[in-house]
Amino acid sequence: MNRQEAQQEIEKLRHELNEHIRRYHVLDDPLISDEEYDRMMQALIRLEREYPDLETPDSPSHRVGGEPLPYFEKVHHTIPMLSLGNAFNVEDLNEFDNRIKRAAQVDTVAYVCELKIDGLAVSLRYEHGVFVRGATRGDGETGENITQNLKTIRSIPLRLKEPVTLEVRGEAFLPKREFERINKGKEERGEAPFANPRNAAAGSLRQLDPKLAAERALDIYLYEVGELQGERVPETHSSSLEFLSHLGLKVNPDRVTVHGIDEAMEFVDYWREHRGELGYEIDGIVIKVDDKELRNRLGTTAKSPRWAIAYKFPAEESVTVLRDIDIHVGRTGAITPTAVLDPVVLAGTTVRRASLHNEDMIREKGIMLGDYVTVRKAGDIIPEVVGVLKERRNGEERPYEMPTHCPECGSELVRLEGEVALRCINPQCPAQAREGLIHFVSRGAMNIEGLGEKVVTQLFREGLVKGPADLYDLRKEDLLPLERMGEKSVDNLLQSIEESKGNSLERLLFGLGIRFVGAKGAKILAQHFKDMETLMNASAEELEEVDEIGPKMAESIVTYSENPDVLETIRRLKEAGVNLTYRGTVSQSPEQETPFSGKTVVLTGTLQQMSRKEAVEKIEALGGKVTGSVSKNTDWVIAGEKAGSKLEKARQLGVDVMDETAFSALLKQINDQS
Repeated sequence: MNRQEAQQEIEKLRHELNEHIRRYHVLDDPLISDEEYDRMMQALIRLEREYPDLETPDSPSHRVGGEPLPYFEKVHHTIPMLSLGNAFNVEDLNEFDNRIKRAAQVDTVAYVCELKIDGLAVSLRYEHGVFVRGATRGDGETGENITQNLKTIRSIPLRLKEPVTLEVRGEAFLPKREFERINKGKEERGEAPFANPRNAAAGSLRQLDPKLAAERALDIYLYEVGELQGERVPETHSSSLEFLSHLGLKVNPDRVTVHGIDEAMEFVDYWREHRGELGYEIDGIVIKVDDKELRNRLGTTAKSPRWAIAYKFPAEESVTVLRDIDIHVGRTGAITPTAVLDPVVLAGTTVRRASLHNEDMIREKGIMLGDYVTVRKAGDIIPEVVGVLKERRNGEERPYEMPTHCPECGSELVRLEGEVALRCINPQCPAQAREGLIHFVSRGAMNIEGLGEKVVTQLFREGLVKGPADLYDLRKEDLLPLERMGEKSVDNLLQSIEESKGNSLERLLFGLGIRFVGAKGAKILAQHFKDMETLMNASAEELEEVDEIGPKMAESIVTYSENPDVLETIRRLKEAGVNLTYRGTVSQSPEQETPFSGKTVVLTGTLQQMSRKEAVEKIEALGGKVTGSVSKNTDWVIAGEKAGSKLEKARQLGVDVMDETAFSALLKQINDQS
């Protein structure tokens, strides 16, 4: 490939990747599989390395995170990023509305109501359609340049659909599911967890190493135009949001234009009851005057605009009694204390246990057994103890002492340098082995259905397993005596264990629980080294040469690979027939045309003759693309039993639908012809 051909291929890959990023992260309507996306990204990175003069700041390859920064530069906001005034009740909203009506000399004002996302306010600047700078709000006048970190948020387009120059404001946030994943990892590593998703988002975007920000699946919604050059400014806020969406920026669809404060209050009431259904945290509703000319007349104070107000939801907390503290030993040996509470209802669910995080928190809060405590859900997700009501003590409370030895194996607990958590460092600790096996069989790892936490605990209690390799020695007669394990359940479980042998290497790597190796790192390692033996023999230097593999992960893998017990586990897994190679999906070449070649397919409902994973692999191997949602670009919908809204949408759009019988017949026909 010469330079001109490389330039054409680079431009083609960038255009396609940007469109796939937009469809996946903004429209929630992906067209290609993760594997195909990864192959395209790697192809772009290779070409840009070969021709570095062709690399540009708006290349999608920049989303993986650049080199660490020595510090954050200061950024002056041309138009200040003001904070909002707050309302806490209906009276506050009526006062705001009356003030606006008096200034406008009208009886009713049109407002736009938006969800107030609890994240980090940021500013994005585009010049001629290219993203050139991103900054934090800071003190409103001056923020910090976090451009490299913001580039890792895939819902932020690096190039707009039109070559406009503008500055736009929004809220970067961490989805609830990602918040849970990060905190779980922190606790397993003995680190202090984030208190809430807002702190996690701010901590992620203020990392000097952009690669750390890239490891966290942050998202963003844009909500305000700060500055727009050379364009006719939309006359209303609602049309401004439509304009931003037209440019390819992500705007929250859960907004409404209302007439009068009473309609605004209906929106507030609805989301106060339904906010738990969202995939991210909100702490209120923002109400803005829609008319831009009226906004200009109203102006601002030194701190906030007069044309907007934030209605804040009351923090949901409850008081209950802390009866006991349980100790949990994680798969890395980290000791996590958990409060056992009298049942209390929080955010619509009954809470009986709450996180205490670590020994330092118990000491700092002065918690005693029998205390009345205030409990809330951090980010409406994880129950936590906020504080102690010491004035309600009656003298019967008892101090709590953290154990000095592991409750599972009796080994002395230690606190490693730089860590806040106590840790059991006995490699033979049965609790660590049990938790490790629960992780090994989980959906993201080896995905062995029927092996939940209770069954794994039974297997350990009966001495049937001690580690992953033992699973593949289980026999029917071993399992039938277990509680709630009938013949059909046992057959299904053994079948699932057998099927797991065929998993690609990255699932096994993630399941083994190597410290610092998450699902993404496991996939990168599997793709690069291809098989377990090559990976296990790699030096730290060879590992660090792989993109996104840092020194800590490399050293952890080397240490893991040198452990005799690990080597024995790998040997036994190999003998049991567990696959130790990378089996990434590879589509057929264009010359091998099939009915699926170039087709976009959606699977819905429950398939009886094969698993969904098998169906996806078959379709992709035959040149098709499997996506998660139905759109006008969908060619086929394959409907299993209990197909729901996707099937209905396919019928509305006139998309061809085939049932599982027709799908299986087509696969057989293709197989017979090959």
